[in-house]
Amino acid sequence: MIDGRTQLVGVIGWPVEHSLSPAMHNAAFEALGLNWRYVPLPVAPGLVREAVRGLVALGFRGANVTVPHKQSVMSALDSTTPEAAAIGAVNTLLITRGPDGATASGYNTDARGFINALRRGGFEPQGKRVIIAGAGGAARAVVHGLLAAGAGQVTILNRTVERAHRLISELGDPRLAAQALTPESLVTAADGAELLVNTTTVGMWPDIQESIWPAGVPLPSHLTVFDLVYNPLETLLLRQARKSGAQAIDGLGMLVEQGALAFEIWTGQPAPSEVMRVACERQLRSGR
Repeated sequence: MIDGRTQLVGVIGWPVEHSLSPAMHNAAFEALGLNWRYVPLPVAPGLVREAVRGLVALGFRGANVTVPHKQSVMSALDSTTPEAAAIGAVNTLLITRGPDGATASGYNTDARGFINALRRGGFEPQGKRVIIAGAGGAARAVVHGLLAAGAGQVTILNRTVERAHRLISELGDPRLAAQALTPESLVTAADGAELLVNTTTVGMWPDIQESIWPAGVPLPSHLTVFDLVYNPLETLLLRQARKSGAQAIDGLGMLVEQGALAFEIWTGQPAPSEVMRVACERQLRSGR
């Protein structure tokens, strides 16, 4: 029950009605007996600054930030962490209050959430050769996390190779390389890699019969495949990986791990990660 002592957090984005975060975080609050509630907050493009001011005025303790606001929200904040500044995006807000008023700080838990999920899946990235499909915002966080974790050569494949080159230029690390994403280049690159990460939306519901990997071509069995898509939980790419004997890691792990880090930023308590994952799986099964 919500009462006058309930601490509020939420997610701002456009749209947010299909977000799994409310179910995930509210299950975590309930499991720990915390009088907190997490609510979806649809914020149209161009209204992010007003939304942040509204969160502060209404007494919120923080919020998650999702597309399309992860970059635009940065100019509305009082401060951002060095990690968020390096990634160039914020996905978590913390609102603190003191005698001089309230401040809104920006964090990014996507990069560490990805690495935590990768390690939980049994893959240690240090020194490993990695290929990344896609060069958007998700790829940026993934690449930042891999570089911070000590990965070796990281090759970014994108349909528009100029976008991959731009990302490399912005990150400025000699371990990065870029190629155009084609079925042929992906197969060739995968043969010399140990990890393949799909950061594109290919294979996401409702287009569940699509995959970045060409049909009829076995994936190398030595490869670990991480698909950031989590709806459906088992994408065609992951089925292709398992059929070929490759290790497969679903995208729900990253959602849960980045959410757990946000939970800990807000509450100062360890997050019940397994409870959060079960809540997400239940929500996905319900089709809501």
